[in-house]
Amino acid sequence: MIRYALKCGEDHSFESWFKSADAFEALKSAGMVTCPDCGSDRVEKTLMAPGVQSSRKKAAAPAPMPTAPEGALTNAPDPKLAEAIQTLRDHVEKNSDYVGTKFAEEARAMHEGDTPHRPIYGEAKAEEAKKLIEDGVPAMPLPFIPRQKTN
Repeated sequence: MIRYALKCGEDHSFESWFKSADAFEALKSAGMVTCPDCGSDRVEKTLMAPGVQSSRKKAAAPAPMPTAPEGALTNAPDPKLAEAIQTLRDHVEKNSDYVGTKFAEEARAMHEGDTPHRPIYGEAKAEEAKKLIEDGVPAMPLPFIPRQKTN
């Protein structure tokens, strides 16, 4: 696993783990690496200091990586914020239909009256989300990645 410091086109900084450098490039090319703040898929790697240990620390056993419960938010800056986001996630998943990458299509069809209204959530590329907002289709980014999209 490799951790990258990333920055989107809107200048939001964040970090994420990838199986390999090739995996990062493949996911980025497919538009699947998105900013958690704005949803932009214009994401680039930024400079990051490597985790280097001094020779004295090498002798000591490395501390085990902490584990979090499945679906827990591990990089949230504030435990209360993480709890609030988790509560929102649970509510959305319990009360909405996951439509995956067809979110923009489904939201537009409901807005235009082609399909019955129902609560949905899923993924949309940044340009699709922008077009929905420009066209007055009610949609908003969620502060979490759907479980179906996580490893």
